Amino acid sequence: MSGRLAIFDCDGTLVDGQAVVCEAMEQAFARIGAPPPPRSAIRRIVGLSLPQAVRHLMPDGQDAERAEVVEAYKENFRAARTEGRLDEPLFDGIEALLRRLHADGWALAVATGKSDRGLVSCLTAHGIIDLFSSLQTADRHPSKPDPAMLAEAMFDSATPPADTVMIGDTTYDIAAAANAGVRAIGVEWGYHEADELLGAGAIGVARDMEELEAMIRG
Repeated sequence: MSGRLAIFDCDGTLVDGQAVVCEAMEQAFARIGAPPPPRSAIRRIVGLSLPQAVRHLMPDGQDAERAEVVEAYKENFRAARTEGRLDEPLFDGIEALLRRLHADGWALAVATGKSDRGLVSCLTAHGIIDLFSSLQTADRHPSKPDPAMLAEAMFDSATPPADTVMIGDTTYDIAAAANAGVRAIGVEWGYHEADELLGAGAIGVARDMEELEAMIRG
């Protein structure tokens, strides 16, 4: 057993769900009769918890309007799942990487801005939920970059910060790792640019799964 812990972000790191995120947010803004933000802005907030993401997108909005957008987004996302329109494919090679780490004794966790229901549904659909010993979501923790999700994952696996690594695609993931005192690795296939991730404190940014595995194993 390695006695080490790898914590993964979900959206933009494990799965590519940008289309459904953008569509659900655009529909949510339509609900209040407001023009939607550009998709580039919506992609930037992936990784935050939903209320904080909406505050970023509506800096001058009223609290009641923001709350309505949050609820509408949740309804739109649930409808996409129920109607079979929810497309969140795993990035190529990520499942094989997770299975190799798991087989080698790594503890695996997820720390995400998704809801409990959304995360469980996603991981179950891909047949990988049993690989993870800890699932931390925005339902039970403040949004990243607060380190609470990472701290709980480390507690669950009895792993100290020195033996923990966080893998993510946004500066929120990298900052959460810094706040938790753990190594942070960025991935190039997500929502923030490599130079941003490095600037936030990532020890490196993986261009593919081979690089990512080498960085995780250190």
